[in-house]
Amino acid sequence: MDARRIIAKVRDGKTPTRAELTWFSEGLADRHVTDAQAGAFAMAVLLNGLSEEGRVALTLAMRDSGRTLKWDLPGPAIDKHSTGGVGDCVSLILAPALAVCGAYVPMISGRGLGHTGGTLDKMEAIPGVTTLLDEARFRDVVSRAGCAIVAANAEIAPADRRLYAVRDVTATVESLDLITASILSKKLAAGLDALVLDVKVGSGAFMKSEVDARKLADALVSTANAAGCPTSAVLTDMSQPLAPSLGNALEVAESLRVLTGTASGPLAEITAALGGMVLARAGLADDPQAGAAAVKDAIMTGRAADRFGRMVAAMGGPVEFVENWSRFLPEANVIREVTAEEGGYVSAIDGEALGLAVVDLGGGRQVEGDVVDPSVGLSDVVPLGTKVEKGQPLARVHAARLDAADQAVASVRAAVTLSDRKPKLPAPIRGFVG
Repeated sequence: MDARRIIAKVRDGKTPTRAELTWFSEGLADRHVTDAQAGAFAMAVLLNGLSEEGRVALTLAMRDSGRTLKWDLPGPAIDKHSTGGVGDCVSLILAPALAVCGAYVPMISGRGLGHTGGTLDKMEAIPGVTTLLDEARFRDVVSRAGCAIVAANAEIAPADRRLYAVRDVTATVESLDLITASILSKKLAAGLDALVLDVKVGSGAFMKSEVDARKLADALVSTANAAGCPTSAVLTDMSQPLAPSLGNALEVAESLRVLTGTASGPLAEITAALGGMVLARAGLADDPQAGAAAVKDAIMTGRAADRFGRMVAAMGGPVEFVENWSRFLPEANVIREVTAEEGGYVSAIDGEALGLAVVDLGGGRQVEGDVVDPSVGLSDVVPLGTKVEKGQPLARVHAARLDAADQAVASVRAAVTLSDRKPKLPAPIRGFVG
């Protein structure tokens, strides 16, 4: 095997064999493939693509570059992955709801990326919670609570960890084939029996157009199914924040409002749709509609909230967190209203700009290693179609300092477009794949 020959194949529009891609992935993991060769490979894939067979082979090779988990549980191991958005705290609601429905959810999640929030950062906004569990404790939490939301360790898909770092500095992140292999190699390494993908589309998503989002959903679903994991996808709207709050502690609070039955809306609707799809895929529901009904029942009866509390306690958090969550979550020092400078209908929201405003407040990372402030963010963001008068609030800023609050106020005002005509409101669910 020779890295140069494999790179040349992709450069010339040919697909390397599965054995070649396996060798290359092992070389990424043990570093006998150099950074220069990894970058050249990524650029060749970005420009010429891989065949579907090649994309599946690369995904499996990257999965097998490290440790893969196997489960011996009374029910199927299932999970959900989101391509990223703002105000997206679905995982905190869905994982315990699926556990109530007979599934086990070993959810290996990520931190904030760019303008999007990270599920791990949200979990760690809960005092005492640690997401860095060793395998024995991870298995114990999943077994006892039915779900665990944790960070991947260095042994999970190390080839992807290396290749992603190279892609990040070589302008090759946008490759459809590499995005697919990156997402699925980690999820498949978790030993799942079924998977559902939440593919976001709109101003707050990485995929701004529905055409691009559907291409990604098609690639993810076809690749995962070919790799042996029953998978479906839901295309969901991200032309506005999914929840009215952005920021780690604020999104945990929003999740608890849904789990305890004091809030509903698109967040609850999308959670049920995703849960219905994966329960049907796993054989725990007759069809997606029955699965969605089971998820809703788990939430409305309070059983999902109870499971969430059990998971939090098992991961080091307060035992009575669900009953007293407002007492435990950190609060920002400065809270400022963002008022409308003129009247009109909220006709557009730049979700990416809102996400970056939260990052600027300290709720995300500018560079790797930044410490995240869990208390900061935005709350009470007005939804699309709302009619506001001059001086009425568009959102509330939660900041650590007055100067940071002033900057965020300006950013929010710039991100919200007001017009004389009420806009057509997008459906929360744009479509299904698989």
